[in-house]
Amino acid sequence: MKHIQRAFWGRLGKKLRRQFLTGILIVVPIGATILILVWIFTAIDSILQPAIRTVWGHTIPGVGFGITIVLIYLVGIIASNVGGRRLIHYGESLLAKVPVFRPVYSGIKQILESFSAPGKTGFLQVVLVEFPRKGMMTIGFVTNESSSKSGEKLLNIFVPTSPNPTSGFLQIAREGEVIRTNISVDDALKMVVSGGKMSPKEVSDRLFVNK
Repeated sequence: MKHIQRAFWGRLGKKLRRQFLTGILIVVPIGATILILVWIFTAIDSILQPAIRTVWGHTIPGVGFGITIVLIYLVGIIASNVGGRRLIHYGESLLAKVPVFRPVYSGIKQILESFSAPGKTGFLQVVLVEFPRKGMMTIGFVTNESSSKSGEKLLNIFVPTSPNPTSGFLQIAREGEVIRTNISVDDALKMVVSGGKMSPKEVSDRLFVNK
């Protein structure tokens, strides 16, 4: 009887942990987005309120929120047509010439694209790679593939930190130095966020095969 109870509570605990980690993967990006939007609302509000006070004689709460929503909507409209996309690309190319702005903007944009659209503009595949030293393996995400002058395939690999997968390390490795997997990006991210508690079986299977 005690064995059955332990098994029941063990399964229940695993289910609760899995659901909790799934919730984290949903809540953290939403929370980060909300914090950024609140910061934008506040910044616009602080800029506009002095002018509003001068014209109307009093402040109007919510102006920053309203203006930000309108601006986001207008950017969406502009970006949805060919001419707008060209204009945005042109603006990005101008901003990319600013030494400090270029690496910050490009890095944030690429990370957001990687997590929002895996397999399209983001992560191409989940791999196992030796890190941080020879003999130790970790989860990595292929972000780009290229070839050297000799024709050898090279992989750009993002190795995320745990439990925060939005930061990490970049490795450039030869194809023969990594183990390709069929693990989905979502499952790999769950493994990273859980600190290895949720580990796809293919991880151990692939490591065993390659021994």
